[in-house]
Amino acid sequence: MSPASRVLSPELRNKIMSAEEAAALIHTGVNVGMSGFTGAGYPKAVPHALARRIMDAKLAGEKFRISVWTGASTAPELDGALAMVDGIELRLPYQSDPTSRARINAGDLEYIDIHLSHVAQHVWFGFLGKLDIAIIEVTAILEDGRLVPSSSIGNNKTWLDLADKVILEVNSWQPEKLEGIHDVYYGTRLPPDRVPIPIIRPDDRIGDIHFRCDPKKVIAVVETNAPDRNTPFSPPDDASKKIAGYILEFLEHEVKKGRMPEQLLPMQSGVGNIANAVLIGLVDGPFNNLTAYTEVIQDGMLDLMAADKMRIASATAFSLSPTAVGRLQAGFDHYRQKIILRTQEISNHPEVIRRLGCLAMNGMIEADIYGNVNSTHIMGTKIQNGIGGSGDFARNAYLSFFMTPSQARDGAISCIVPMVPHVDHTEHDVQILVTEQGLADLRGLSPKQRAKVIIENCAHPNFRPALRDYYRRALELSPGKHTPHLLADAFSWHENYLRSGRMVAEVGALRG
Repeated sequence: MSPASRVLSPELRNKIMSAEEAAALIHTGVNVGMSGFTGAGYPKAVPHALARRIMDAKLAGEKFRISVWTGASTAPELDGALAMVDGIELRLPYQSDPTSRARINAGDLEYIDIHLSHVAQHVWFGFLGKLDIAIIEVTAILEDGRLVPSSSIGNNKTWLDLADKVILEVNSWQPEKLEGIHDVYYGTRLPPDRVPIPIIRPDDRIGDIHFRCDPKKVIAVVETNAPDRNTPFSPPDDASKKIAGYILEFLEHEVKKGRMPEQLLPMQSGVGNIANAVLIGLVDGPFNNLTAYTEVIQDGMLDLMAADKMRIASATAFSLSPTAVGRLQAGFDHYRQKIILRTQEISNHPEVIRRLGCLAMNGMIEADIYGNVNSTHIMGTKIQNGIGGSGDFARNAYLSFFMTPSQARDGAISCIVPMVPHVDHTEHDVQILVTEQGLADLRGLSPKQRAKVIIENCAHPNFRPALRDYYRRALELSPGKHTPHLLADAFSWHENYLRSGRMVAEVGALRG
């Protein structure tokens, strides 16, 4: 034990060991629940040591693979290291690692893409099998064995509750001042005995500030001092600024119409540069006393808190750039009054989202002319990351926004298409589409009305003629006139144009 050890429990202090010794306690074929959500609060040392052990086993001619369950995406020290040695049999519920993605798309790694609010309950229901081991990063272990959560909560409570064995990483890089910002709800029950989640406002606290864990289940404690994976956000580009501008203008309009209070409704913001640009735009906007009920605390939310524009932000994790991490740690006494980190099943709970009336703002890969959204797949078959929590919020939000630039691959591909090749969010869950070209308010519109608004407001001018031509021919030739489609033409749009990058030339010829 180091002189400044944060392992204060005498019982668990006796279980301190190296990452390599802890990794030796993990065997092939097990299901492992690991902490981590968008690069925050994931175990740094044991997965890396386990990857080395797996490589040694492979060199000896032995097969060694495990199934990895997390909160969401993690980092190269976890997903990347294990995928690099082909050590993952199955992964869920969300990933963003390039090596994992390549193995998934090659068919070498099984992947289950699940709504984030569903993961914990599916494990409690027994749908995914037994959880053998949990590997959880914490900030400290108190004298009585309670655990101070780290920079993300995710599914950690469920992993600690249900795992047969537990390995704890105690990371002294995480600020000690994290203690107290968490809200770990222990009131969840299973059907038919469920009770309402007692959250009426985003700042309601309903749980404990610590995790509980039976010390007898803990088989190893590993002390670490390593930073989270803090990925810089790109400065808002022109397209992102325009998208943010359209959304802020729309929100002002909704307030003037009396459909929303002056302080808006609680915001949910997906991870990414565009969503962060919207948050940054709110700093100079007319709205005050803002709140967030979301999944991650991003740079833009810190900006809003620093400007005293945001009163409270409830999430399950941080997702900050290195610069923002420095700001957070330097001003923690100020920020901690405005932040609550909850368990993932509560941060993404449909009941709470519906009750609070959240404003859901999420990114997408593409949308079709009727408002169906693809947020996970390229060409309909290759996974990019996963649905994450966007479905939890989109279906239950007061307003559901989906955002993207209108073009991809330097203008070779339109992000507004006749028919999306993979549907994550149906037209029934999508109310507002936004690109740098404009905003399409789809509320109260039939499919044919939606098509006209989306093409004219959201598609890039280079692609509008082709989309208009498709829609015109579909109106004439489709066997059904409610949602007119020409299936062969819709599929060929992707096959012949998107894959080859010839769409721009084709549109030029159409115009000529």
